[in-house]
This record gives sequence, structure tokens and C-alpha cells, in this order.
Amino acid sequence: MGSDLRRRAAYESPEHSAEFIASAARLEELHECSALLRRTRMRAEEIVDEARALLAEAEQRGEEDRVLELRVQLEQARGLYRKVLNAYVTICHNITEERQEILREHMGLSGAA
Repeated sequence: MGSDLRRRAAYESPEHSAEFIASAARLEELHECSALLRRTRMRAEEIVDEARALLAEAEQRGEEDRVLELRVQLEQARGLYRKVLNAYVTICHNITEERQEILREHMGLSGAA
């Protein structure tokens, strides 16, 4: 996508070229941010799965004190995962909107709704 912006920028004024280069850089930043968020969400899922597995193991062994402790930890992990997931969805939505706005601006559609 960035290369398309740069290619088009070669035929326009220096101001437009600078805007296209800045937009391409911003789109790359958004892509990197999205990838980081995806990895964070996936790690949060893994933590919940690990907590669930530890709880199941303690239940099988009949470790009542540990079961109670691990249930609390699992609920904490789930709560934090929900927060990460909500943040992930919100930020991904914002990234999508920003990408679309950048593309609209550079396709000459910023005034059209």
C-alpha cells in the first residue's frame, strides 16, 4: 500500500509528495501497532488458558486450597483478558478509521461522505 502512495506522489507537487510519504509512514506505523496489539491479545489468551489448565490440574489432584487460589487467579486473568480484548477492539477500530481517512484524503474523497 505504501508503494502505491509513493508512486502516485511522484507525479504531484512537492507538498503532495510530502503528504503521501507522511501518510505511507503513518500507515506503516498503524500496521505495526495492529501487529503488536494482536500479539498482546494472543498472549493474554495464552495466560487465561494456562490458568485454566493449572486449575484443572489442581482439581484433579484434589488440592482444595490451591483450587480456591487458582479460581481467583483464573477470574483475574479472565477480567484482564476482557480489558485487553476491549482495548484491542477499540484500538483496531480507531486504526481502521484512521487508515480510511488517510486513504480518503489521498484519493480526493475527503469532502465526500
